[in-house]
Amino acid sequence: MTPSPARHMPVTVRMFTQRFSSTPRGAHLARHLAVHRLHDWGVPYGCDVSDVAALIVAELAANAVTHGRVPGRDFEMGLGLDGRTLRIDVSDSRGEYRPAGPGDLASPEAGTVGGRGLLLVEALADRWAVLDRLPVGKTVRAELDLPIWICRADVGARRL
Repeated sequence: MTPSPARHMPVTVRMFTQRFSSTPRGAHLARHLAVHRLHDWGVPYGCDVSDVAALIVAELAANAVTHGRVPGRDFEMGLGLDGRTLRIDVSDSRGEYRPAGPGDLASPEAGTVGGRGLLLVEALADRWAVLDRLPVGKTVRAELDLPIWICRADVGARRL
């Protein structure tokens, strides 16, 4: 007698990685490509998840270009979607300059320009961390827990 196959929800892991020039244009392109890729994966343009992901990518890419730039080196954006979690990784080559991690961010002084990007990431992401990147550099990772309508295999309704 052969056992009957167990019924499991299908798991599809989607991954995407792209390098961009360490310029403001590269950061701009990273944000646009991220929302385009998410749309292709069933996360429609303009929904909450897409908008939050776009903001997180924009902030992390801007930080990589501004604080992590090494002349002649690109930064890298990675996206991973496993059905329940969206992972956003932005890596640069400058490992010696590490931002404060989750829970350790200080609010900038009143009147200062800048210094709020990671505070936005901390407020919007369900989890985030600063990781070592091998062989050199660092990766800032943010994760978003997805609503059930995106987790379903039949994303036909696409509710917000």
